[in-house]
Amino acid sequence: MPVRIMTVVGARPQFIKAAPLCRALAADRRFHSVLVHTGQHYDPEMSDVFFRELDLPEPQHRLGVGGGSHGAMTGAMIAGVERLCLDQPPDWMVVLGDTNSTLAGALAAAKLDIPVAHVEAGLRSFNRRMPEEINRVLVDHLSTLLLCPVASATANLAREGIVAGVHVVGDVMYDAVRHAAAAARASSRILDRLGLAPKGYAVATVHRQENTDSRQALEAVVGYLREAARDRPMVLPLHPRTRKALQTHRASVDGLIVTEPLGFLDMQRLVADAELVLTDSGGLQKEAYFHRVPCITLRDETEWGELVEAGWNRLWRGPAFAPRRPIDAFGDGRTADKIVALLAAAADRGPVTPPDPKEPAPDRSGTASSDRLRKDGAA
Repeated sequence: MPVRIMTVVGARPQFIKAAPLCRALAADRRFHSVLVHTGQHYDPEMSDVFFRELDLPEPQHRLGVGGGSHGAMTGAMIAGVERLCLDQPPDWMVVLGDTNSTLAGALAAAKLDIPVAHVEAGLRSFNRRMPEEINRVLVDHLSTLLLCPVASATANLAREGIVAGVHVVGDVMYDAVRHAAAAARASSRILDRLGLAPKGYAVATVHRQENTDSRQALEAVVGYLREAARDRPMVLPLHPRTRKALQTHRASVDGLIVTEPLGFLDMQRLVADAELVLTDSGGLQKEAYFHRVPCITLRDETEWGELVEAGWNRLWRGPAFAPRRPIDAFGDGRTADKIVALLAAAADRGPVTPPDPKEPAPDRSGTASSDRLRKDGAA
């Protein structure tokens, strides 16, 4: 019987990361892949367009959970994923990134003793005020396979006592950007539509609640963008949350080129030809680097310290760009294949059996080689 993999997605970054992974799973006869869309991003311009442009298969299940508080949204997602798992139990649950959908998939699976594979494990901003940071920490502690995009993520996990099942596989988003680059350049007409010249503009995105929930925070970040727009045209594809916040707080975006949310191909073309990217998105920071475009992060910390150290990224309130150098941390564009190979190897080892609390604790005084095997997740 093929190994049944359930993958839970719900938001733009997960659609992008899931696309190469779904292609790799579909090409391997050892697996039966089931895709679940929670509905966290339900606007067609934030959801359906990505499925079309990324060759992402139509989800077998759509939970239709969108909007509401973090608790209400996550709870409804957990209940929906749990129903699917009880109906047709997967052998593995795959979750990606750090959204409420990520946490819901991991929690539902863990409660049912279904092993969890976390794609993009080990990232830390060290800011517990970010909902995404809470999601990352919780999901990593629930996971059996921790699939890290960069080597520094393993050190973060080790500090929290997580050493088993940890693998550095590269960044699956790099797979997606490489796959889409040629199509974006051939088909996107976004520069013509907006009257932009290559390397003659900047592109910005704002969506995180730390920048949108209060009038003071929103005015600070929008004011920063308007000031930066004095030097070159500034395109701002507007996230629905940000549009609502601008209306609520009556903040002005005068001087910016405001558009509706863009599909993946248009956004790739826009970023690739930009002079500068400004964003509070973790994913777009990397996409900017993949196109070798400098980025200013509109936050006081970032999960992607490698980008800052190599001079491709800086924090908006931090020091200037460091001297620029290339980075070899994100893999070779074949991360999805590596993930599939690790899932196959894990499936071959059989189901994961949790330790019986009634059994005596194992003897930890063994040889160095047995200690190494435990750390490598092979024991």
